[in-house]
Parts: sequence; structure tokens; C-alpha cells
Amino acid sequence: MPRWLRDNALSVSMFGAFLVFLVLQSVFGWQTHNQELAEYGAPQVSWLAYLSSGHFLEAVFENWESEFLQMGGYVLLTAYLVQRGSAESKPLEQTDRPEDDERRAKPESPWPVRAGGLPLVVYRNSLSIALLLIFAGSFLGHLFAGTAEYNQQQALQSGAPPIGVWEFLGTSDFWFQSMQNWQSEFLAVGTLIVLSIVLRQHASPESKPVTVEHAHTGD
Repeated sequence: MPRWLRDNALSVSMFGAFLVFLVLQSVFGWQTHNQELAEYGAPQVSWLAYLSSGHFLEAVFENWESEFLQMGGYVLLTAYLVQRGSAESKPLEQTDRPEDDERRAKPESPWPVRAGGLPLVVYRNSLSIALLLIFAGSFLGHLFAGTAEYNQQQALQSGAPPIGVWEFLGTSDFWFQSMQNWQSEFLAVGTLIVLSIVLRQHASPESKPVTVEHAHTGD
């Protein structure tokens, strides 16, 4: 195995799986969408045209939105909250780690740490900021693509005039789509937090070592 692949195998695996599943989603979604169009006697669309449709983009952004909300919220909450016995929690009495103190910066430390001031303030929170910004972008993508899909469905079903994004934002359809994903994401993370108290997966950084007692908090 090439060294670069070995060193980046986890991210390559994750993004590789993402691309495979995204393509499969687009193919199955395209087939489903064309079946729906056929039921209403509307012309079918090509796969390439489907990729820019509200039907596809709404589904994509709806899921990205919940994933990045969960990850951004999780990163932020784990900075301040703890869970006794969980591998996902920092130690009970720990605030910042010693290495989080900018006074311990080294020549090889990232430049915002050495620069101090505003760059350091932003950098200290850059992971949660980045994840929540992606969430915000996905939320907007869901909103705009969802509006397009909603208008198409209304036109096909009843010939109703289109509505704007602000009107769609106020519909139960939009929030139902969001909430059904948000609740499942936080359920999954909460389950991992609690199960990691008593269950183990050898060699995984998401689990405590196999021989460690249940009360041990953190990895």
C-alpha cells in the first residue's frame, strides 16, 4: 500500500464511501422522480438534469444539514459538558488541556497560535465554527432546493402558483424534513456516548481500552 494511502486511509475510506453512496442516491432518486413525473403525465428528465433538480438537491442538503448540525454541536458541547464513564467525554475535572494554553506555543505550532489576538481566538474555535458554517450553508441549500421541489409538486398535483423561500420556511413540510433528521442524529450521538461507558471496541479511538473500568472517563 502506498504510504500516502496508508497515512490517509481513514479519510479516503470515508470520502470514497460518500461518493459511492451519493452516486447511488442520485441514480435511485432519478428513477423515483421519473416514476412520479410519469404518474402525472409530465416529461421525464435525464440523469444530468436531475442532478440540479430540487428533488435531488433537497434530499442531499437536508441530510448534510443534520449531519453538520450534529457534528458542530457535538464538538462545541464536548468542550463544556462531560459524561461520567464515557469515552466521548473529556475527564470530569478538566477544562482546557495543557496544550490548549497558547503560552506553551512552539515554533512548529500553527501560525494563529503564534500570532495571538483575533487569529488565535478564531483558531481556538475554528473546528466548531467550520462545521456550523457548513450546517448553515446546507440549511440554506435545503431551503432553496426544498422550495423548488415543493413548487414542482404543487404544480403537478394541483396547479397551485409557486411560493417563495420565506413562505416555504414557514411551512410544516420544511420543518418536518429537518426535525426528522435532527432527532435521529442526536439520538445516534447520545447512544454512542452512553454505550461507550460499558461497551468496548478494541483498537478504536472512539472506545476506552478493553481493560479499563467503566467509571473511567475519557479515552
